[in-house]
Amino acid sequence: MMRSLLVRGMLAGLAAAAVALLIAWIYGEPQVGHAISFEESQAAAEHAHHAAGAAAEAPEEEVVSRTTQKTTGLITALGFYGVAVGGLFAIAFAFAYGRLGALGARATAALVALAGFVAVELVPFLKYPATPPAVGNPDTIGSRTALYFGMVALGVLATAAAVIVGRRLTPKLGLWNASIVSTVGFAVVLGVVYRLTPKPDAVADGFPATVLWDFRLASLGLQVALWATLGLLFGYLTERAFEKQRAKPEPVNA
Repeated sequence: MMRSLLVRGMLAGLAAAAVALLIAWIYGEPQVGHAISFEESQAAAEHAHHAAGAAAEAPEEEVVSRTTQKTTGLITALGFYGVAVGGLFAIAFAFAYGRLGALGARATAALVALAGFVAVELVPFLKYPATPPAVGNPDTIGSRTALYFGMVALGVLATAAAVIVGRRLTPKLGLWNASIVSTVGFAVVLGVVYRLTPKPDAVADGFPATVLWDFRLASLGLQVALWATLGLLFGYLTERAFEKQRAKPEPVNA
C-alpha cells in the first residue's frame, strides 16, 4: 500500500515538474535573462570606472553556459524537486487519509496539496519573495538562505499546528467555527514572526521593478501549477486505484 502510494506520488511529482518547467521557460527565464543583462551592464560600468588608466582585467570565464543552465540544468533541478516533493506528498497523504472526516482520495489529496503549498511556498514567499539570480548582494546569501529555510520550517510547523487545533476544536465549535479560529491563530503567529524576523536587502539599486515583479509572479505561478497538478493528478490516480481494489471479488473459502 505505502509503496504504491510512494511510486504514484513520485510519478505525479514528475508530471507536475514538467508543467512547472513549461511555466519557467515561458515566464521565468525571460526575467532571468533581463536580470543577467542588468548585472553585466552594472559590472561593465563599474569596471570602466575603476579601470581608467590601468590595464583591463580579463573577464571571468563562464563555468556553465546560459544555454545549459536553462535547459539541462533547469530540467534536472525541477525533475529531482518534483520527484522528492511527490514522495513526501504521498507520505503526507497516507497520514491524512481517513483522518479528515468522510473525505475521499481526491478531496484529501487536494487539501494536502493546498496545505503543502501554503506551508512550503506561500509562508516563506510572503516574507522572502523570490529574487532573480545574479541580482542579490553576495555577502548576504548565507544569511538569506538560512532565514528562508527557517521560514519554511515555521510554515510546516504552523500549518500542522493549525490543522491539529482545528480538528480538536471541531467537536466543540463545529467545523466552520473551528476552521475560523485555527486560521486566525495561524495568521496571528505568522504576523508576529514576520514582524520579528529581519529582511535583508537582496535587490541591487536601480534594478527594474517590472522585471522583479514579473519574476516573482512567475516564481509563485510555477509553484501554484506544480502543487495543483500534483494534488489533482495524485488524487485522480489514487481514487482509481482504490476503486479497482474495492471492485476486486473477495476470494471464496472452500
